[in-house]
Amino acid sequence: IVSGIVHHSQTPKLLKRLFLFSYASAAPNNTDGRNQTMMFDTLEDWRDELERTKGNVKYKAVTVNEGYRVSEKLPLYFVVPLCVSEESILKYEGRGIPIWCWSCHNGAALLKMSAFPKEQDDITSQTQKAFLDGIYKTISKAPYELLKTDDLSSSLPSLQDIQTAYTKFKQLFLIDNSSDFWATDVKWFSLLESTNWLEIIRRVLKKAIEVAECLERQHTNVLLIEESATDLCCVISTLVQVMMDSYSRTKSGFQSLIQKEWVVGGHGFLDRCNHLHKSDKEEAPVFLLLLNCVWQLVQQYPPAFEFTETYLTVLSDSLYVPIFSTFFFNSQHQKDTNTSGESLKTQSGPFRFLTVWDWSVQFDPKAQAFLNNPLYAEKPKPDKSQRKTTRFKHQRQLSLPLTPTKSSTKRGFFREETDHFIKNILGKRIGKLINSSDEPPNSFREFYDSWHSKPVDYHGLLLPCIDGPEIKVWAQRYLRWIPEAQLHGGGTIATAAKILDLMEEVQSLQVKMDEEHCQAISGDVRSVPLLRNSARLSSLFPFALLQRQSVKPALPTSTWKDLEDEDDLVKRDDELVDLTSDVP
Repeated sequence: IVSGIVHHSQTPKLLKRLFLFSYASAAPNNTDGRNQTMMFDTLEDWRDELERTKGNVKYKAVTVNEGYRVSEKLPLYFVVPLCVSEESILKYEGRGIPIWCWSCHNGAALLKMSAFPKEQDDITSQTQKAFLDGIYKTISKAPYELLKTDDLSSSLPSLQDIQTAYTKFKQLFLIDNSSDFWATDVKWFSLLESTNWLEIIRRVLKKAIEVAECLERQHTNVLLIEESATDLCCVISTLVQVMMDSYSRTKSGFQSLIQKEWVVGGHGFLDRCNHLHKSDKEEAPVFLLLLNCVWQLVQQYPPAFEFTETYLTVLSDSLYVPIFSTFFFNSQHQKDTNTSGESLKTQSGPFRFLTVWDWSVQFDPKAQAFLNNPLYAEKPKPDKSQRKTTRFKHQRQLSLPLTPTKSSTKRGFFREETDHFIKNILGKRIGKLINSSDEPPNSFREFYDSWHSKPVDYHGLLLPCIDGPEIKVWAQRYLRWIPEAQLHGGGTIATAAKILDLMEEVQSLQVKMDEEHCQAISGDVRSVPLLRNSARLSSLFPFALLQRQSVKPALPTSTWKDLEDEDDLVKRDDELVDLTSDVP
């Protein structure tokens, strides 16, 4: 035991020294790793995805990289346009090849491509340019639509900028004691804005909306270009599919999407998460950036998602749990290399890596209930006998909002923490943020405003609100260990507790009725936990159960007296402040 502790407490400079390998040698065999999640490690998975999105008319799954003959960074199987030959893929080692991500209902497709190296001799550069021109011209002809290319390295922040912003942002939540919390409370929004983290989230969401506009309204293929096509390409392609494909908003669909675009797609989790602590130069929270963006959509349109923000929180935690192989390798090749082979076998047999998608490894059934959204508006199955229009028109209609919704009247980065003194101190700052000079183009603004002026269809296209304070902080993830930031018996958990209690009562009545009439229960009954006495729960439940009493704010008396009496300010409940009056 002592030797094991010493071994794993040292900095793991080698991959095989990670606790992942020690655990994998004795991992159980009776776990359901896939759990209805497509792993995209077989050719059949890719063909099924092509058939689901109707992309098999213009695209094909290829096996040219079997044995990693083309590149160790590419997956064993992937999808390319029909016009791309296997000889071209082999010749350029996968670079400059449009790789299919997803097909829209109107036939337009989302593609990604790793760029050729910039420093090349003239002959090589001309050859590569001629090859790319041929690819672009082919995709721009029938049966394909028009093609738009987007170099993400020039239109989005660099990985270094993302890492710098997140490092500053993370420091805001490293609170040692209650005095430090209250000392920074007055200047909280100024510190938050200075990190630039929320602005990066806004820019990424804006880029995803631009891509969605090209696919949805302009019927144009979009080709995302990046040096390796495994970082920001993964972020944008995932967000676009979450926004446009309702299947990606189910739990199994979202997990399959992460497998396709990130795990099999070759995102360098080992380097970006710096699991080996070798170098900070490659570290960047790219996957956390994606989850932060998805959280914005989840909190803006809760009924559209089968999973909850708690699901996203534990998924972000699983990024660093060293018993799952899902987020611990740079590529599928690296995982396969470290899984097979005689040298990697121990006395107990070969390594059996677990996947994070088997939630039973981490949570019991009651805890897993917190990952499922009880208010999810499940998509009804279409009645083919009553369908009069063609499939194309029906799917086109799904992209338009149908269900009325009310825009949120609460403004600010947090829902419950706005106070009247924020209006006095930060009104001008937030007003300036809302009227940022970085305005989207007219076509984008027209598409954006037109969609938001109509009722929302939770099974169709979803566009996030990105103006000013609509971009919020993921409070459950970042504030859960700060007692002073929690609401005693309040927050969304109070509502969720009542809903879960009602669900349990309805299910109990259904069981009694079935027993009385000797009938089988129709449909699966999910086990939900009892959350009675919600007044004892914290707003950040289930990560924080009870509210700990906080000490008096340790702030200069003169600062508080400018606003109101210090004792009254401490005792007074939070009030919702409407900041719209400061917005011209």
